[in-house]
Amino acid sequence: MKRASFHILRVGLAITFLWIGVLIIRNTEAWSGYLQPWAAGLLPVPLAQAMIVTAVLDIAIGIFLLINFLPWLVALIGAVHLVIILIVSGITDITARDIGILAGMLALMIDSSPPLIIRRIFKNNYQL
Repeated sequence: MKRASFHILRVGLAITFLWIGVLIIRNTEAWSGYLQPWAAGLLPVPLAQAMIVTAVLDIAIGIFLLINFLPWLVALIGAVHLVIILIVSGITDITARDIGILAGMLALMIDSSPPLIIRRIFKNNYQL
C-alpha cells in the first residue's frame, strides 16, 4: 500500500472507531439491542456495562490508530474485536459495514506489520 493510502485508511478507521465508541456511550441501550440473546446470556456483567467496555475499546482503538501507535497490533486487536462483533450480533442491517471495516483493518494490519511477521505468516510467498 502506498504511504498516502495507508494514512488515509488509518485515519478513516480511527475516526470510525472513535465515532462508534461515542455513539455507544451516548445510547448504550440502542446498541445493546444488536447483541443476540444467547450472547447476552454469556456475559459475566450486566449488558450496559459490557457495552461501555465495548465503547471504551472502540475509542482506544481509534485513538491509537489516530496517533499511529503500533498500527499493526491495534489493527489486529480491532480485527479480532470485529470478528467477535460479527459472531455475537448475527446478520443485521450493519453487518455489511462491519465486514467492510474488518477488511480495512486486515489491510492495515498486513501493510503495517513488521516484515518478519509477514514472512512467517506467508512463508515468504508475499511481496512487501
